[in-house]
Amino acid sequence: NLIPKNLLTLRMEKKMPDEQTLRDHFVELRNRLTKSAIAVVITTAIAFVFHQQILEILMKPAADFTSLPNSKPVYTSLTEFLGTAMKASILVGFFASLPFILWQVVKFSSPGLNSSEKKYLYFLMPVVIVVFIMGASFGYFILFPPAVKFLINFGSDIATPMIRIGNYINLMLSLLFWMGIVFELPVVLFFLSRIGVVKPGFLSKNRRWAIVIAFILGALITPTLDPVNQIFVAAPIIVLYELGIILAKIGFKIRTKNRSKASQVRE
Repeated sequence: NLIPKNLLTLRMEKKMPDEQTLRDHFVELRNRLTKSAIAVVITTAIAFVFHQQILEILMKPAADFTSLPNSKPVYTSLTEFLGTAMKASILVGFFASLPFILWQVVKFSSPGLNSSEKKYLYFLMPVVIVVFIMGASFGYFILFPPAVKFLINFGSDIATPMIRIGNYINLMLSLLFWMGIVFELPVVLFFLSRIGVVKPGFLSKNRRWAIVIAFILGALITPTLDPVNQIFVAAPIIVLYELGIILAKIGFKIRTKNRSKASQVRE
């Protein structure tokens, strides 16, 4: 009876460090998620204080609002404007706290990375934020104004447009978010190539499918059926994909070079 007990004790002792490590990971994940949630709540509260200014900024691209009755959008339920203000505040709060959230992600994942991967991760973190802002700015200044003009003028001779502020803000925030995500494509392709998940040859070989997907995304992202606005979205996606192929080649060369150096050191 002593031998099985001793073996069981040894097995438990061997498992304890792994269980402790796993428990530590869950505790750290919980703490970092809690910190991120607190940051979002704080920035959202601050954004809600300035919700009027935020909504005015979001409505600026719609210059054709001057042709609407009272030159303003409308809301048709008592809670619509409050819900719209809260939604805009939450998204602005999330965007404002995004650097802190990304930092928490980096700190959580950094122990499992080597020094080279950590370096690229620290470098890509501010790049991701800047690229997202560029994509949202493209949607705000370039894409959304002609889309709003098309939607307001289309059928205005037959019916009077009464634009609900909830619908307008939903379209605006959705467009800004997805354009920010789309502009991350080159960064994502570079990182995936750098860690060996994607090869540049695969990306070049499937360029035709990328063009088809770009036009599908253009139809899904744009709030209109106007082919001109869809091209405004699809064209940058295609350009970003080509830029992603170039960056993927650079990332793949860096990976190959580092692996060759590592193999020489081992020999």
